[in-house]
Amino acid sequence: MKRAYLSIGTNIGEREKNLQDAVRMLIAHEAITVTAVSSIYETAAVGFTEQADFLNIALRLETTLSAQELLLVCQQVENDLGRVREFRWGPRIIDLDILLYNNETSNTETLIVPHPRMYERAFVLVPLKEIMPEKCDMLEGVQNAYQTFDIEKEGVKLWKTIATVDEFVPSEN
Repeated sequence: MKRAYLSIGTNIGEREKNLQDAVRMLIAHEAITVTAVSSIYETAAVGFTEQADFLNIALRLETTLSAQELLLVCQQVENDLGRVREFRWGPRIIDLDILLYNNETSNTETLIVPHPRMYERAFVLVPLKEIMPEKCDMLEGVQNAYQTFDIEKEGVKLWKTIATVDEFVPSEN
């Protein structure tokens, strides 16, 4: 099994439900096990700022998929939830990004891992740091970048505390 970390964000419609739906779809995939979900954080938009605030979470998962296969699953989730790409940094119903994949690097036309801008974004690092185990090869770079941010100044606000995956997306049994 490979370990991966994702960032998920939304600023259109029922934002919390959008996050939950994306996580449910990932959980439903036979090659993915979601092992941790961060609390939900609210942040102002970056880039194009004339839009609603985002809700953001990070996920830790285990998978038998390659990084490229995981990207395809993430894109399918976005498509299934109605993601429309009108312009860069525009409003979106859902956005899934692979941040880290098994302490590996990838630089292809469609996928760069580690995510090329993750270390510049407090709204990514705050939830990511929350779910990374203390003994993790991938943690050092995240901690170093995290320490450079004034989280309050960056506008990352805790929106809702989440303790477990089951708390965030209860089983439908």
